[in-house]
Amino acid sequence: VQELTRPTSLRRGAAPDTAFAFLDGEFIPVRDAKVSVLTHAFNYGTGVFEGIRAYWNAQDEQLYVLHLKEHFLRLHRSCRIMRIGLPYTADDLVGITLELLRKCNYREDAYVRPIAYKSSPVIGVRLHDLEDSFTVFAVPFGTYIDIDRGIACSVSSWRRTDDNAIPARSKITGAYVNAALAKTEAQEAGFDEAIVLTQDGHVSEGSAENLFLVRDGTLITPPGTDNILEGITRTCILKIAADSAIPTAIRQVDRTELYVADEVFLCGTGAQISPVTSIDHRAIGKGERGLLRRCPWQSGEVPKLDHARIQALTAKKKLKKPSALGRIVDAIGAAGRDADLARRSASDPAFRRGVQSDRRATLSKFGTVKHALADRERIEKAKKKT
Repeated sequence: VQELTRPTSLRRGAAPDTAFAFLDGEFIPVRDAKVSVLTHAFNYGTGVFEGIRAYWNAQDEQLYVLHLKEHFLRLHRSCRIMRIGLPYTADDLVGITLELLRKCNYREDAYVRPIAYKSSPVIGVRLHDLEDSFTVFAVPFGTYIDIDRGIACSVSSWRRTDDNAIPARSKITGAYVNAALAKTEAQEAGFDEAIVLTQDGHVSEGSAENLFLVRDGTLITPPGTDNILEGITRTCILKIAADSAIPTAIRQVDRTELYVADEVFLCGTGAQISPVTSIDHRAIGKGERGLLRRCPWQSGEVPKLDHARIQALTAKKKLKKPSALGRIVDAIGAAGRDADLARRSASDPAFRRGVQSDRRATLSKFGTVKHALADRERIEKAKKKT
C-alpha cells in the first residue's frame, strides 16, 4: 500500500483524498464514500458513533489503538438504545478497523470514527421501519484540546440534555448539538472549553469530556445518573486511582465546588487528559497544571499521580517489533487489565525490559486481529529478578 502523507493544506480533522473508508460492507476510497441528502440520520440525527484514537510510535513504526474493543462494545449499547441493527460483532468491528488503518497507512496519530445510522432515504421522524447502515473512517489527528498547558473553562448557560430527553450515555449524533452550543459559546467568549450543568444545577461534564476534580486528596467525578457519557478514559482513570490507593468519590458536584477545588481536569479519548487552570475567571489551585499531590488521608499518604502519568497509562502499551501480519496493534486494556504492569513498567526500566508481550492471533473474516496480551510467565520471572 502506498504510504499516505498529510498535505500541508489539509484542514485539521479532514482526511486526505487517498484515505479509505468502510461503507456498506466494503472498503472504498474516502472520496467515494457518499450518502444521500435524504438519508434519515442526516435529516434527524438518528445515528450513534464512537471516537477512537490511534497513536503513532515512531520508534516501533506502528500505530497503537486505544481500547478498541471497549469502544465497539459501547457502540453496540448505543445501538440498542437507538434501535439500530448492527450486523457486526465487536470482534468483527475490531478487524474492520485494523484493516482500515492498514489501508490508510498513516504514519502519525489518527482518529477513528465509526458510525451506525438510520440510512433510509425518507422523510419522517421515527426509529422503526427504517434501514440501518454502518461506516468507519479515519483521519490524521493531533490534540483535540491543547493539553500541554492548562485550559480555561466557563460554566455554560446551556444545560446537559436529560436521560429522559436525549440519553447522554449513548453517543447519539443528534445529541452533540447540545455540546456544540456550549463549546461555541465558551470559545467565542474567550475560553477554551465549556462545563455543562444538569437540569437541577449540578456539574455534569465538559462539552464532550468527562470531568474530575480533586478536593483534600480525594478524586471526585459526577455519577452516570447526572447525564454524563460513561467514558472509557474515565473508567481507566478510576481504575488507576484505585490501583494507586488514591481515594475516589463518585457523587454529585455543586458548581461552586469547582471554584474551590485543588485541581480539575477533563478527560476523554479525544480530549485525552486536559488539566483545567481556571473556571469562570477563577484560578484552580495555583492556577497552573496540577498534580494529584501527596497529601494526608486517614493515617497514610496518597501516592502522587500526575496527569502525564495518567496520559501514558491510558494512551498505549508498548509492544515488541511488529510481525509480518501488519503494523497495527490493538492495545486493548492497557490501563485496565494490565494497569499494575503498565505502572511498574513506566517507573522501572529494568522491569520493563524484562517483560515481553505475546501476540495471540484471532482470525476473523476481515483478517487477523492482534491483541496485546501479557505473557504472564515472563512477567513472573521478571518480578522475581527484581
